[in-house]
Amino acid sequence: MSAVVKSPHEGMAPMRMDDLDEVMAIETAVYPFPWTRGIFADCIKVGYSCWVYREKGKFIGYCVMALGPGEAHILTLCVDPAFQRRGHARMIMNFMLKLARKWQAETVFLEVRPDNHAAIRLYVSLGFSEAGRRPNYYPAENGQREDALIMTLELGPVEQA
Repeated sequence: MSAVVKSPHEGMAPMRMDDLDEVMAIETAVYPFPWTRGIFADCIKVGYSCWVYREKGKFIGYCVMALGPGEAHILTLCVDPAFQRRGHARMIMNFMLKLARKWQAETVFLEVRPDNHAAIRLYVSLGFSEAGRRPNYYPAENGQREDALIMTLELGPVEQA
């Protein structure tokens, strides 16, 4: 008898235009200043690494990453509020970091709101550290702007075969 072992990344799939209704439902539920449908569509069109995660047919979350020479930039990561605090964001991030390594990124960057303590704890637990701030990065209430923490993870130099 043999056991069937599920991949921890089973359920991850490239984001398609057909996914944008589900993406937008989560995006608008989570963020007070959500990305627009057009931003996600543009990310798909220009070839960013856009992924969705489903579990047992239920849409759980998504992530968008830009890749450049030697680096990757996590642009957004979001999990449906009904499924938060269950390890889904960690699984999605681990998948994205694996992709970054595959594409030979040596450094991964992301921005996070300073008051998003749960996300910061996740990123630190994955090895990210604070590298600085981007002033006036995020929109905030009453037309104000909020700084972003810049976090980085050094994946190290790519080994040559």
